[in-house]
Amino acid sequence: MLFNSLQFILFFLIVTPVYYLLPHKFRWFHLLASSCVFYMAFVPVYILILFGTIIIDYFAGLLIAKTEGRKRKYYLIISLIANIGVLFVFKYYNFFIDNINDIGGANLPFLKILLPIGLSFHTFQAMSYTIEVYRGNQKAEKHFGIYALYVMFYPQLVAGPIERPQNILHQFHEKKQFSYANIVNGMKLITWGMFKKVVVADRLAIYVNEVFDHQLNYEGIPVIIACVFFSLQIYFDFSAYSDIAIGTAKTLGFDLMINFRMPYFSRTITEFWSRWHISLSTWFRDYLYIPLGGNRISKTRTKINQFIVFVISGFWHGANWTFLFWGFLHGLYVIVENQLKAVVGTFKLYLPLKRVLIFGLITFAWIFFRAENIKQAFNIVGSLENNLFQQISNIISNADLARLKLLYANKGAGVFLLSLLFVSTVMLIEWKQKDKSIIHYFHSLSKPVRYSMYFFLIYGSIFFGIFEKNQFIYFQF
Repeated sequence: MLFNSLQFILFFLIVTPVYYLLPHKFRWFHLLASSCVFYMAFVPVYILILFGTIIIDYFAGLLIAKTEGRKRKYYLIISLIANIGVLFVFKYYNFFIDNINDIGGANLPFLKILLPIGLSFHTFQAMSYTIEVYRGNQKAEKHFGIYALYVMFYPQLVAGPIERPQNILHQFHEKKQFSYANIVNGMKLITWGMFKKVVVADRLAIYVNEVFDHQLNYEGIPVIIACVFFSLQIYFDFSAYSDIAIGTAKTLGFDLMINFRMPYFSRTITEFWSRWHISLSTWFRDYLYIPLGGNRISKTRTKINQFIVFVISGFWHGANWTFLFWGFLHGLYVIVENQLKAVVGTFKLYLPLKRVLIFGLITFAWIFFRAENIKQAFNIVGSLENNLFQQISNIISNADLARLKLLYANKGAGVFLLSLLFVSTVMLIEWKQKDKSIIHYFHSLSKPVRYSMYFFLIYGSIFFGIFEKNQFIYFQF
């Protein structure tokens, strides 16, 4: 069920009031049943896979908690194998078989199965539970329904944030009182996220898809614009999902973790990763990087660990060499950045220039994330400079830019200029927002400005939104 659909609006308008009307002891069941309906709106039968891993992890948590010695580790390993095994079969099996067939000349069969939506997200959330129980940071959840709800809570089931049990499990036991403030603040976040999705991200997608899907027809300026637009599209698309998820949970009285903190205003690649997809980056930090030794070991081993984490992070996103290369690039960026800091100290570049440089490096890496395969990615990289200076010269000498089809990638001036307008508006709001939450920023405005902003977001979404049931980019992971 897509957040940006009439189906979800009806679902939300039924689930939320019923939740508050029910006695506390029945609410967990209502949310779990609603989450099942939400998930089954995609591929109904795949809910059996989800419940299979839930059962394994639930009993693994109980057994880890009540046993000692090596048995605890065995139960943890069983849980991890079950989760990683499901992830491997559905997401990575065909990738490995394809490469084995290509390299070894074999003819091993492929599995004709669809990837369960959001599999990587709820798998990682489930693994964090058994790991934290094993570490002694979380008590094993004895209520099976509450544990199932922890994995399946519909606002963040499909694309996060990837929650930790310490943050969310206890909230399912708490009696939530109806709060007007929670409803209003949640709706503001939902409205903000919806605007970013249907008005900004999906409008940018029109231009991006035209260039990437017909890559041989474009070179130079339109390719550069498409790469920048995709960098913005994926941010607005994914952060929009997080905003809607957090806002939806807030209307029910639940607090989810922040997933984005204005990543494109970062001054370093390291800072970018502390602001981008925070629930995933901290997951890899806590459950992979630190167990590998983190930065407590030799400098060489630390660099190797950083590289391993970024490459695996890339592979987490998808079974394609493009994602591996994307992770490789970010690992390389961080290692080179840290090496430069060690040699020359803090960078003395003018701050706006530093931010532009970091955005450029990130945008370059996104090319491999967006491309269908490595060949297309390198074709796009190769076409970035083709006829670039000639195109710039033509633009400068052409006073009537509205007729310059090259610049608009044959999508018309409206798509291009509206995209620029809405991107500029949202980025300006984020700049003014600084490190405050968007809710706190709205509340800091005077009433006339605040209500004008709400009017702009609501009516902007209605009149300029793209309502074609475009799924969120991260649903594929």
